[in-house]
Amino acid sequence: MSNETNRSYRNSYDSEIKLDIGDAGEHTILSLLEPREGERILDLGCGTGRLTAAIAASGAMTLGIDSSEAQIEKARLTYPELRFQAADACHYEAEKRFDAVFSHAAIHWIPDTEAVVRTIGRALAPGGRFVAEFAGSGNVAALTDSIERALADHGYAPAGRIPWYLPTIGEFAGLLERNGFRVTLAQHFDRLRPFNHPDGIKRWLEGFDAIFFADVTPSDKASIYRSVEMDAATALRKDGQWYNDISRIRVIAFKQHAN
Repeated sequence: MSNETNRSYRNSYDSEIKLDIGDAGEHTILSLLEPREGERILDLGCGTGRLTAAIAASGAMTLGIDSSEAQIEKARLTYPELRFQAADACHYEAEKRFDAVFSHAAIHWIPDTEAVVRTIGRALAPGGRFVAEFAGSGNVAALTDSIERALADHGYAPAGRIPWYLPTIGEFAGLLERNGFRVTLAQHFDRLRPFNHPDGIKRWLEGFDAIFFADVTPSDKASIYRSVEMDAATALRKDGQWYNDISRIRVIAFKQHAN
């Protein structure tokens, strides 16, 4: 999938069916960042700027970047007192080094993760910290496994449709270490998250229609949706409530050397 397509569906994903873990998870990752007054902090993949504003409330000097110009425009309208910039995380060059780089629910949308890690390294001052949370190995696996089985049963090739970078802790920590970081925290956690919309899985499938079902006929699509719901119900439907099985990685790492 192209970066442009990923960008488009991240916008939809964030606004319609975002798979983060809600305010409690956001509070946790912000507490790990520990922003301090006067620090320069880059919010990489800032979206509409809500967490950038939360960081700025500590007195830190923030800059939010995102590849989506629409998201950046919304952030500027909502928080006109803060700085936002449309920028590609793989190629961003900071004018001045930052004390910290923060990222929430963005890394898994960027296929060239090596380039992003190099960007983070260039943006940080020596000793600066990188604090992030994003989707990891096993994220929404029960649902995507059901999708792949339903596609195959209907005569469609299931391979190559998952759009996210979903590493293990070892894979991502190793990537950071190869690029001059010292990793001090790496956590992987799984949980079931309830769908807030009454249509549950069906709404999720519709939101990702062009990613998973671009080549599927309308009649087959309706049948596939039903098959996915039936197949996934054992793992994801509890007492009449649909859930999604999310997996997240949290990391803290420090830049060790100047570059």
